[in-house]
Amino acid sequence: FDDGPSNNTLKILDILDTYGIKATFFVVGTAKMDYLPLIHSKGHAIGLHSTSHSYANIYSSVNNYLTDIKGISDIVYAKTGVRSNIMRFPGGSSNAVSASYCKGIMTELTTLMPSLGYSYYDWNVSSGDAAGGTVPSSRIVSNVLNGARGKKSICVLMHDTGAKGTTVQALPQMIEGLHSQGFRFAALNA
Repeated sequence: FDDGPSNNTLKILDILDTYGIKATFFVVGTAKMDYLPLIHSKGHAIGLHSTSHSYANIYSSVNNYLTDIKGISDIVYAKTGVRSNIMRFPGGSSNAVSASYCKGIMTELTTLMPSLGYSYYDWNVSSGDAAGGTVPSSRIVSNVLNGARGKKSICVLMHDTGAKGTTVQALPQMIEGLHSQGFRFAALNA
């Protein structure tokens, strides 16, 4: 789950508890950072996403990116006592948007971050929940289940923001559908 914690985080945690599964929350600097200890205590992974999630700022230079990732790392550490070494680049490691701010920055960052001890994760299945406006829960479920077909291992992109209520609604059917396709769930780690 990218972009949280949010007003939906507690609902997501309840659903994950119901199914006895663990997830990874790639967090940003939000007003709900007090949820981080709960996410951690329930055994979910907390990954670093961004302090600001401002592409124009973080992708304008390597130093700006490093300052931003250190900011969210420090917040996570202050709230949980854990230094996370897993991360997801805003827009993914091969995003094209970053080039409009600093050409070649993703090539530099995808080499640099592992050398600094970070493991970064992209997705190979998108829920499509960020495709503008409110995406119907049925479409989110369909996107995930169809995207997972024929794959041995998946990393699903979903979002944990206050505007993603249909992601929360889709979660039980998504979990059950992935279970029936033979998938098991685990939090990511380095």
